[in-house]
Amino acid sequence: QCPGIEPLCLDLADWDAAEKAVGAAGPFELLVNNAAVAELQPFLEVTRAALERSLDVNFGAVLHVSQIVARQMIAQGVPGAIVNVSSQASQRALRDHAVYCSTKSALDMLSKVMAMELGPHKIRVNTVNPTVVMTDMGRINWSDPQKSAAMINRIPLGKFAEVEDVVNSILFLLSDKSAMTTGSSLMVDGGFLVS
Repeated sequence: QCPGIEPLCLDLADWDAAEKAVGAAGPFELLVNNAAVAELQPFLEVTRAALERSLDVNFGAVLHVSQIVARQMIAQGVPGAIVNVSSQASQRALRDHAVYCSTKSALDMLSKVMAMELGPHKIRVNTVNPTVVMTDMGRINWSDPQKSAAMINRIPLGKFAEVEDVVNSILFLLSDKSAMTTGSSLMVDGGFLVS
């Protein structure tokens, strides 16, 4: 659908491997950080392993990959755009999502700091914050009809997001149509946060 876009698939928790793969893939004008893990555990049962994995993927990987790409953009003197895929869970507490909500909230704030610091280099940084998206991870975590009905009933549009809903929002934020948008979070949640 988008010629010239090449996804990189690698273990982003491995900073050396990420540095090598991402560093060799440039030059960059655009970056989408779309890696996430959602290990759902009640607050009192959160394990160190789940916390560390979630921090590594949901926060640390975004920070590191963005550093690599932003440094290249600055060195080339080209403007750019970075979109970090966050979640509605960054702004609304959800049961059994202590670590996920927290790491996505951290990602939102990281994105705002990035926007502030990279703006003088003409690099825009925003987040998209979708509701549940019908990816493999979304289906696994929301396959229980009772659980999913409770969430869908709180979404005014009455459904979870499809991948295309998020992709279209990302494409907008990467495009010149959003040339004055930076440090923003675009909700793709069917109205969940207003209900």
